[in-house]
Amino acid sequence: MSGGRTGSATGFGGFVARAAAAGDLVVQPRMGMSDPGAMRAGLLATRRAAAATVGTITLDSYTRTGEIAAARRAVAEGVGLNGYPIVSHGPEVTRTVLSGIADAGFPVQVRHGSARPEAIFSALLAAGLDATEGGPVSYCLPYSRAPLHEAVASWERCCELLAAARDTGREPHLETFGGCMMGQLCPPSLLVAISVLEGLFFRQHGLRSISLSYAQQANLRQDEDAVAALTRIAGELLPDIDWHVVVYAYMGVYPQSPGGAQLLLDEAARLSVRTGAARLIVKTTAEAHRIPTVGENVRALETAAAVAAEERRGAAYARVPDSGVYEEARLLVEAVLELDTDVGRALVRAFAKGYLDVPYCLHPDNAGRSRSRLDDRGRLHWAGAGSMPIAGLVEKGRAPMLRSAELLGALNYVQRTFDQRAFESPVGAATAVPR
Repeated sequence: MSGGRTGSATGFGGFVARAAAAGDLVVQPRMGMSDPGAMRAGLLATRRAAAATVGTITLDSYTRTGEIAAARRAVAEGVGLNGYPIVSHGPEVTRTVLSGIADAGFPVQVRHGSARPEAIFSALLAAGLDATEGGPVSYCLPYSRAPLHEAVASWERCCELLAAARDTGREPHLETFGGCMMGQLCPPSLLVAISVLEGLFFRQHGLRSISLSYAQQANLRQDEDAVAALTRIAGELLPDIDWHVVVYAYMGVYPQSPGGAQLLLDEAARLSVRTGAARLIVKTTAEAHRIPTVGENVRALETAAAVAAEERRGAAYARVPDSGVYEEARLLVEAVLELDTDVGRALVRAFAKGYLDVPYCLHPDNAGRSRSRLDDRGRLHWAGAGSMPIAGLVEKGRAPMLRSAELLGALNYVQRTFDQRAFESPVGAATAVPR
């Protein structure tokens, strides 16, 4: 779904808006190869897939953690990396990778995971790219020990650097990773709030085309409610820029069986269609075992697109009743914004006060007093809200704090559930409608 102004005719956001207007869900792989030839082949295969696709260049661990010298040594010595070292390869190599593939009909996004990504932003812009993702909170707390205030300052500079590309006639795009904090066991209201807050941060620093993320959790109905809340709050607070919602296929322990993995991806595609999300980042049936091949990524793109198309043609479904996600998320956003007119300073103060507190996150700037619990239907509840301003909304006594064995069980809930569904209905595993 696009919000605010009509989607711009150019750039990553413009492509997604046009696809949405045509009734297509844009599907995107998680893909990154260190060898430029392999990266080019992966992008070409993605473009040729029988679906509305955008390309991905995912960066290597050295580059995302700022160890550029180590990445350059690996490139010089021909050592394979777990992603594309965009800084080390330099702009000319990357331009060759993109030549004849990336254009208005197939935009490419750089995905990284860096808390302090100035070198990455400079490299992608020099190579002619202008779409990437992350955020000052969502790429700091899960992936880094960097102080949050340093990450905020870095992302301020990066946003302004990316926004400056508008002066050359481009429409840069930035996607918040805020709806994916820790991948799992984070109640939806906090995911929605952080996604919106990072979107507001991007707008404050000059971006006019953004996307707001939400990671699929363990209950389809709760996820539908969460994406509806995200869409509603974004419409209220970001009416003056272009935005769309992107859903991530489940980011936790993945089903081990091909059928279970396919059922889980099918559910992510249905979630995207039912909530009006414009883009889906897929996973493959190989996720539990190894890095997927290009062919497996293409199959995941095509099957997700097919399930989405089938869902659009299907019978109408009732809107999921509001379960309180909107109220909690809106209260969190408002409490943070009241701390400072500058969104970055407000975020730093919010974590210092415990107004934002991510369950099971060990970063030094996270208060660590909140806890969550998964019930027997896969719904996430707060077991403890810490100092967050939603304590009065959290139902007391319903969700006791997890013990270690219960935490392990919760982390494996989705894997067990979907593998069991596939076992019970192996023939219809690719088309069965989850409960």
